[in-house]
Amino acid sequence: MNKFNKWFYGLQGIPATAKIFLLQNLAVMIRTGLPLADALETLSKQGKNQRLKMIMEESQTQIRNGKTFAESITPYQKEFGEMFINMISAGEQSGNLESVLNNLYVQAKKEHTLKTKIKNALTYPVIIVCAMFGIGTFILIYVLPNITAIFTEMNTELPLPTKILIAISNFTQANGLILGPTIIVAFIIFLRYIKTKTGRRLWHSFLLRLPVISEIVKKINIARTAQNLSSLIQTDIPIPESFNITSKIVGNVIYKKALEEAAEKVKKGEKLAVILGAYPHIFPPIFIQMIMVGEETGALDEVLKNLAEFYQEDVEQTMENLPVIIEPILMILMGLGVGALAVAVILPIYSMTENF
Repeated sequence: MNKFNKWFYGLQGIPATAKIFLLQNLAVMIRTGLPLADALETLSKQGKNQRLKMIMEESQTQIRNGKTFAESITPYQKEFGEMFINMISAGEQSGNLESVLNNLYVQAKKEHTLKTKIKNALTYPVIIVCAMFGIGTFILIYVLPNITAIFTEMNTELPLPTKILIAISNFTQANGLILGPTIIVAFIIFLRYIKTKTGRRLWHSFLLRLPVISEIVKKINIARTAQNLSSLIQTDIPIPESFNITSKIVGNVIYKKALEEAAEKVKKGEKLAVILGAYPHIFPPIFIQMIMVGEETGALDEVLKNLAEFYQEDVEQTMENLPVIIEPILMILMGLGVGALAVAVILPIYSMTENF
């Protein structure tokens, strides 16, 4: 493969479905006794994602030259993640690569399913909000001026709602060319700010305080934490290292910091239930209690797996019900907007009829 192709394919991402396909088929091929290098070569020919095909081709070549699978994909940590590489390495060392690949496959599939449900649940509210904003802008710019022009010509004192409506309409018309770009620029600045270290921390803290949203964010991060810790511990990766790896996977920086601190405290011999219990605002009592049971029974990985399944099912159920919860709120907001508009338009007309 020439340098241009490598550079071009390097710009591409690897979708979750491609990784799931790789993990599922690779585990099956190894189970049937096919050598790892041959399995990777076969999969590289079947895959559709060019970036993944390139990685598999280079990986199988390096394996034939004496490197391990983990070593061959280490340069591609950005694509696969630290957890993936560490688990592959542990699986090769213990001789349980097939089992590790199955665990990674199950985890990747669950993660993809959860993300898909979240996206599907948020699509409807986003479309409704965008439609409301678009319709409202259209009314302010094109419809209201024709109506308010009649009111401004009246010699009578206009009601306060009508004055406010006229002022908003006039301001929008006069500053429309500036207002639109200003809103877009402000939105871009906001997005850039929340990507900074300080901005991300403030934004994630804010999300954890929002009604309804905070519970969803907590459940998602707890499910991801439990699932990754369970998989890493099952692969015999030390608990402190498992916490460090998991801290790099969770999306919320508040959870990230808590897991990083937990990793350091575990090294000192403190119990997990006590360590995580110091963060009651992000880890609920039931989670701490189950961790305590897992430590006492020596089945921490199994307990974490059960917790991950519990919270994932809870999040999926919440996502299915979210449109039902949000729809009445959006309808109320829309009704209030239409009602306020109707009052502002009808009141002057009513005053005119009284004068006659």
